[in-house]
Amino acid sequence: MTYLPALQKTDPEVRDLIVSEEKREADKIRLIPSENYASQAVMEATGSILTNKYSEGYPHKRYYEGQQVTDAIEDLAIDRAKELFGVEHANVQPYSGSPANMAVYHAVLEHGDTIMGLALPHGGHLTHGWKVNFSGKTYNSVPYELDPETEMLDYGKILEKAREVKPKLIVAGYTAYPRIIDWEKFREICDEVGALFHADTSHITGLIVGGVHPNPFPIADTGITTTHKSLRGPRGAMIMSKAEHAQKIDKAIMPGLQGGPHNHTTAAIAVALKEAKTPEFKTYAEQIVKNAKALAENMKSHGLRLVSGGTDNHLILFETQQSKGISGRDAAKALDKAGIVTNCNTVPFDPNPPFNPSGVRIGTPAITSRGMKEDEMKKIGDWINSVLENHEDETKLTGIAEDVKALCDDFSCPGINPGNWS
Repeated sequence: MTYLPALQKTDPEVRDLIVSEEKREADKIRLIPSENYASQAVMEATGSILTNKYSEGYPHKRYYEGQQVTDAIEDLAIDRAKELFGVEHANVQPYSGSPANMAVYHAVLEHGDTIMGLALPHGGHLTHGWKVNFSGKTYNSVPYELDPETEMLDYGKILEKAREVKPKLIVAGYTAYPRIIDWEKFREICDEVGALFHADTSHITGLIVGGVHPNPFPIADTGITTTHKSLRGPRGAMIMSKAEHAQKIDKAIMPGLQGGPHNHTTAAIAVALKEAKTPEFKTYAEQIVKNAKALAENMKSHGLRLVSGGTDNHLILFETQQSKGISGRDAAKALDKAGIVTNCNTVPFDPNPPFNPSGVRIGTPAITSRGMKEDEMKKIGDWINSVLENHEDETKLTGIAEDVKALCDDFSCPGINPGNWS
């Protein structure tokens, strides 16, 4: 039987491109920490009939009729989120993480209010107050930075800055920070200066659910997470908050920033949250951290400098310019040729520009979803080092890519069946 038969008939060009992407995801080691493999169940919900239904508003208070099913689905996703994260309120309608952060700010801040988030070059996110983003243009953003010696958060210095600028809101949670975040410290800082505590756990939500990273949501005033990355759901987002902020946040999403929710995504979020409650998910989360630590130790043995000296979570940020004499962008491109997919990234106090930075960012969620463990991390670390030391040798890179594919052939990808391609 033809794979994706309706698409093959209607638009074979797009169908072939989708198959090509499946092959790419199956044949390569995917180390971008924000990527993963969604389960077949999540993808079935995402591609379901629910894409046909328009549902402006919230469950049991819609502007369109015919919501008997969609109300039940959204209620289910909300209830599962509240139970899983221990929160008083959850909104599952944000289209992605950036509008989720925007909605929270819109709900609890006024234009020009002071916010504090980690500077983008130090591992923060664009929406945490960076100058070119809406968050840095709409609000008075005063970023904090990592300690130059340890390359870790210095809670004492963050408190000092907060005392100085008196922010209305402080953001904790990052895109390129490889260490455990002390949420209690942020709660204390916010309480001392009278700021709202906003947590963005988009990268580490799967680790939180799996019990290998602390959960900020019971003590944060507001928070967001994307629903893919380590959580292994669809491309979407959720907002969590204390009950006192619920009404303003819901109004900020609809009608403030969005129209109708994507019901197929809401259903897939509900599925992912159910999967996240299983013992298998906890084992997966634990293995993510084991794999990251094993990979980090191997890379250090090859003379690579890791930001902060290692990792406590899913993520490794390493410097290539001085360690191996190659820029982060050139390193990422060479690694991709060798079948290892990463992204170039700034390192703290990076002298190079963001588009051609000194470092590379990698993570272990996707390879852990495939079932790879510590033994495979040694092979991957050895390959990374070999690529960096032989980045101009096309023959060497091709040989590593063949070895990578051979390894990948031994580990299936959730949601991908190579038998469909024949």
